[in-house]
This record gives sequence, structure tokens and C-alpha cells, in this order.
Amino acid sequence: MSTTITADDVTDFSGGGEDRRKVAILLAFCGVGYLGMQRNPGAKTIEGELEEALFHAGAVTEFDRGKPKQYEFTRCARTDKGVSAVGQVVSGRFHVDPPGFVDRLNANLPDQIRVFGYKRVTEKFSSKKFCDRRRYVYLLPVFALDPFTHRDREAVMASLGSGEEYVKCFECSERGRKNKITGVVGKLKGDSFDAKSLNVRSDITSNSFSALRTDVKSKFCYGEEDKERFNRILSYYVGSYNFHNFTTRIKADDPAANRSIISFTANTVISLDGIDFIKCEVLGQSFMLHQIRKMMGLAVAIMRNCAPESLINTAFSKSRTLLG
Repeated sequence: MSTTITADDVTDFSGGGEDRRKVAILLAFCGVGYLGMQRNPGAKTIEGELEEALFHAGAVTEFDRGKPKQYEFTRCARTDKGVSAVGQVVSGRFHVDPPGFVDRLNANLPDQIRVFGYKRVTEKFSSKKFCDRRRYVYLLPVFALDPFTHRDREAVMASLGSGEEYVKCFECSERGRKNKITGVVGKLKGDSFDAKSLNVRSDITSNSFSALRTDVKSKFCYGEEDKERFNRILSYYVGSYNFHNFTTRIKADDPAANRSIISFTANTVISLDGIDFIKCEVLGQSFMLHQIRKMMGLAVAIMRNCAPESLINTAFSKSRTLLG
């Protein structure tokens, strides 16, 4: 799709690379309606909006438009579809003069994205490489931990069986073939397996709170006993482990699968539109695609007695374990 830009649409601060400045930009955004942070041609992303705003604000020239490598653009963290951020940092070489750079950016950004400010940094600064830790907050509906209200509870419990050895079929996403592996939840009857049996879905990933309404009012309360148990389960993730089972397209022997979690807690309950949510905070050096979602999903499955606590250690092993 071609776009016609007139002279009035772009603030003209043209000049060579010598007047560009290496800066770090602090921003926040509401991710609803966006397919994540990272630039993806043809998709609506936060970076796509930001890059266009940088161009229209005169921070990026026409020659460099659409070429983030030309101005050394980096971001400290990526986000998945629909995920919001309150402290995202990006960096690059931009034309920030004259004064009013932040106002010019915000004037060219949608209301869902706001720039708070910027800071001059050293020539070799990279918001990605210089970020030593990242904090994510995951809001989990309290009723999601109630083991008695999930519509598929009977099917889940039936799939567990009573044997000590569990076997499950999983589909290899890369080669499209099916293999059987041991040491995973899900004793099969015959050769069939419903992958949804381990997925605690309940529409809890929806951006609309209305999707969180359940047909049966849950009386579950996140009391001290449940809080202690949930925090103990989350603490199993703390440390340095191989998280290849918590992402996609990364094999167990890939060094990129090794990640360090500094802390993982769920101590606070907040109320939004009449629904109670548990505020789960995870602090780590870096995270892979889907990692936090899969970590949360397994922890919830354990809390709901749909999976044993030992499955977390099994997932850290080099064997392939499908976690949903």
C-alpha cells in the first residue's frame, strides 16, 4: 500500500548523520489491537507506529524511513500480541533538535502509545544489550485457580488415569509428525489425546473482561494457604534452567534456551470491574516467545490439581514436553 506524504506532513529537520544523537526513549503503550512490539511488515505493531512517528517528527530522514538498522534502532524487550508495557525503552540515533522532540513524537502517535521522555546515551549504548533484567506482570483471574469450576475438569481428571508412567503424543511443529514421549502428564486411552486437557484456557487471555464471566459463580478465595502454595509452585522457576519446553522453535541443546529467573511472586489481589485478579510478577534477565504464558499455564494446571508439581522439573529436562 502506497502512502502520499506532503511537505506539511513531515517536520523538516533534514541534515546529515553528523547531527543525529544517540538517545534512549522511555515509552508506555496499551497493546490491545496490536500484534506485539516488534516490527513485522504487514502487521499492526507498536514499533511500526513508533517508526512512522519518528519519521513524521523529523527524527528519521526519508532515506532512513523503514530501515531501522540505518539508525541503530533497538528495543529492551519484545511483547506478544495484546501485551501492554509501562516502562519500555528503545534506543537509536535520531535528530532530536530543536526542543520539543517528545511533544512532536506524541503528536504523531496514537493515544495508546505515549512517550515520556528521552536521555542522551553513550555511542555504544543498546537498549537490548544493556538491559540486565526485565519485569513482567501477569494478571490472573482468581477463579482460574478454582479446581471445581472449570468446564473441562472431568475430562482433565479422566485423562490423568492412575498409572505412574504417563505417555502423551505431541505434534512436532517443525516436521509435522507425531512422536510418543515418556515422563509427561496424560495417560492415554488408546492412541487419542486431547491437547486441551492441559491447557487452562477459560478465555483468560482475552482483552475483554466480559469474557471472564463464568456461568457458575466461583466461591474460590485466594487465601493464605492457596497463596503460599501458588508462590511455592512459582518459586520452582527461580534460578537458571533450560526453558526449551516453554517456547517454540528452540531445541534443548540451543544455548538460547538457558534463561535465568530472579523472582516470581503472586502476593497481591486487585479488583477490576468487579473481578478479582492475582498480580503475578516475574523478574528475569530475558524471556523467550510464549515463555511466561507457558510458565503461568503450567503453574495454574498444578494449582488446579490437573498436573503434578514434578512436571516442572520434567519440563526443565532435555526431553520434549508439550505444555500447550
